[in-house]
Amino acid sequence: MLMDNLGYGELGLYGGGILRGAPTPRIDRLAGEGMRLLNFNVEAQCTPSRSALMTGRFAIRSGTYEVPVGGAPEGLTLWEVTIAKLLSAQGYATGIWGKWHLGSEESRFPTNHGFDEWYGIPRTYDEALWPSMNENTGLWPATGDKQGWNQKVGGPQHVYEARKGETAHEMGVLDLDRRRTMESEITDRAVEFIKRNAQADTPFFAYVSFSLVHMPTLPHPDFAGKTGNGDFADCLAEMDHRTGQILDAIREAGIEDNTIVVFTSDNGPEATDPWQGDSGPWRGSYFTAMEGSLRAPFIIRWPDKVPAGAVNNEIVHIVDLFTTLAHVGGAEVPQDRAIDGVDQLPFFLGEQDHSNREGFPAYVADRLSAVKWRNWKVHFIKQENMYEPPVKLPLPRIVNLLTDMKEERDAIATSTWVAQPVVRIVGQLQASLKKYPPIKLGTPDPYQPPDRST
Repeated sequence: MLMDNLGYGELGLYGGGILRGAPTPRIDRLAGEGMRLLNFNVEAQCTPSRSALMTGRFAIRSGTYEVPVGGAPEGLTLWEVTIAKLLSAQGYATGIWGKWHLGSEESRFPTNHGFDEWYGIPRTYDEALWPSMNENTGLWPATGDKQGWNQKVGGPQHVYEARKGETAHEMGVLDLDRRRTMESEITDRAVEFIKRNAQADTPFFAYVSFSLVHMPTLPHPDFAGKTGNGDFADCLAEMDHRTGQILDAIREAGIEDNTIVVFTSDNGPEATDPWQGDSGPWRGSYFTAMEGSLRAPFIIRWPDKVPAGAVNNEIVHIVDLFTTLAHVGGAEVPQDRAIDGVDQLPFFLGEQDHSNREGFPAYVADRLSAVKWRNWKVHFIKQENMYEPPVKLPLPRIVNLLTDMKEERDAIATSTWVAQPVVRIVGQLQASLKKYPPIKLGTPDPYQPPDRST
């Protein structure tokens, strides 16, 4: 279950919940049944994180390092190997419900990237504002006016339903009314998939790409006004309920003990008024390399295997899920390309105290903005929120995250030794990018990597 723009400080188990206007008992209970990470890291934007999850590769490698704005071909080239494709080859049924954000042309839809079925949107939920603001609120000029949205110039986004080997079908326009019901539609279809495959005794990979709490953060009509604390709190209550529906489906299907459940988010909190989220003790918003952008809530449950109630501050990155789940599913990761994900299964199972990762490079779009190593972080670019321009620092800024959670103090005077492991991480990445040149943004299919034998 991948939440959308769910900040570190929203859930009860991470210090939010009732402080944010709504308790989250089902998600909190899930954490007590599995392992909760305090230092799970993602990429700075939606598309890069989803690309990293699907491929086990930092998005800088795949030409997916920033949210697409249209024009050139965008999303994952068909050369990429997704976790869905790996598990499908091992006999798993594969399904995705919700936002894809890795290609809005049909040739790059999920059902052409290893998924058997998909219901959702190719791009992003803020596009729900286009037709709805125009037609319902009067805030923008009417359709056809040169100053406002004009569907003849840029058409609305549609909700799609697709199956592997078949043409995708448009199921309606994404407007504000449809935005409010997306979470229930996603959940209902995911639940049906779980029950169907459990009954057939078919192993499955269910990628539930939830819509909440992405802007516009609007609850289902059944949850509107439920908390009395506004739309955002109502959405937290709905999120907790939908998560519970997925967990109930797994239990009722009798497969709870043999099912790995992962709950996380694609990046830091919403930063746009009036839908701002909360990053908890950390600072910064998404689209930056601040901890508020990179640290996401993370829970993994596998009864009698992952220790219940475990809490850990070891570094894990979203690319690691690709390699770990491939291991669990009996698949081999590709050997013809750079794979950044490391196998974290021994760590998740409690067989070792430490993660198999000590650090990682943090990109914001195509800029290497920072490097994390253990409890240290080195910033090369200053940017605290998505609305301020990135500024290259004259000297790297070193932060000790154990003593400076807000990243306010530069420890370079006493901590220049940290440069050694950080330079090693950067050097390894640069050598890898030289050996395996990154795919350029906008690369069309078919793509073939350069011949490395010459």
